[in-house]
Amino acid sequence: MRRHGFVAGFLLLPVVLYGVFVISPYVQAFQIALTDWRGVSAKLNFVGLDNFRRMFGNETFWQAIRNHAVLLVAMPLVTVLLALLFAYLLNVAGGSRGGTMTGVKGSGFYRVVFFLPQVLAVAVVGVLFKAVYRPDASGVINGALVKLGMEPVGWLTDQRLALWSIIAVMVWQAVGFYVVLFSAGMAAIPKDVFEAASLDGAGRARLFFSITLPLLWDTVQVGWIYLGIAAFDAFALVNVLSIEQGGPDGATTVLATEIYKNAFGYSRFGYASALGVALFFLTLTFAALTMRVTRRERIVY
Repeated sequence: MRRHGFVAGFLLLPVVLYGVFVISPYVQAFQIALTDWRGVSAKLNFVGLDNFRRMFGNETFWQAIRNHAVLLVAMPLVTVLLALLFAYLLNVAGGSRGGTMTGVKGSGFYRVVFFLPQVLAVAVVGVLFKAVYRPDASGVINGALVKLGMEPVGWLTDQRLALWSIIAVMVWQAVGFYVVLFSAGMAAIPKDVFEAASLDGAGRARLFFSITLPLLWDTVQVGWIYLGIAAFDAFALVNVLSIEQGGPDGATTVLATEIYKNAFGYSRFGYASALGVALFFLTLTFAALTMRVTRRERIVY
C-alpha cells in the first residue's frame, strides 16, 4: 500500500500538468469549434455545427485532405525504406568480423552524416532548401541544370512539383532519425541469428527479408506511425517553403496551414478550431488503423 502511494505521489504532478496543458486545450478546442468566436471578445456565440458544414463544403479543405493523402503514402514509405536500407548497411551488411556482424566500411562516419539533418531546426532546413530550390540559375539545383544546358525548373512554383519537392525535404530531414532508431533495433537482435543464417548460405538480401525485417517489425510499425503524424502536421516546412502558405493555388496546402491562416490571418478562431478537431480525429484514425493493419504475431528472440 505504501509503495502504491509512493508511486502515485510521483505520478500525480505529471498527470495534472498533462491534463492542464494537453487535455484542457483539446476540450476547449471542441468547445470553440461550436462557436463563431473571433478571438477578440470574451463572449462565445454558439453556432452548433455550422463551422463543420462550412468546412465540408470548402474545396480548400478537401484539397488539404488530398495533399495529406499523398504525404501519408509517399513520405513514410520512402523514409522507412531508405532508413531500413541505410541501417542495414551500417549494421549488418559488412558481414561477420571477429564473431560479430558489422556494417560497411566507414559506417561510423555515415551515421554522423545521416543524423546531421536532425540537429538542424526546421526553419533552418526550410531556409536552406529555399536556396536549393530557387527558380533561377542562382538555385543549387537549377544552377547545375543551367550548366548542363537545361532550362531551370520551378520546383516550388510548379503545381505538379511543389508538393513533391517539399516531401523530398521532409524525407531528407527525417531519414537520419529513423536510421538511428532502426540501428538500435538491429543492435538488439542476437548476432548468433545472423551468423547461423550466414553459415547456412543466406545472402545479404535473404538476411534482410528473412531475419532483420521480421525481428524489426515492431520498430518499423512505431516509426510508420510517427511519420504519419508528421505528415499530418507538415506545417513548418510548408509555411517556409511554399508560395503564400500552401501555394501555388493550394498545391501544397495542409490542414495545419489552414488552421494558422484562419485563426491568425482572418481571426476565424471558431472555424480554425473545427479544422483542428478534424485534424485530431484524422490523426487518431490513422494511428489506430496503422496499428490494426500492421499487427502481427510478436517474434521472440
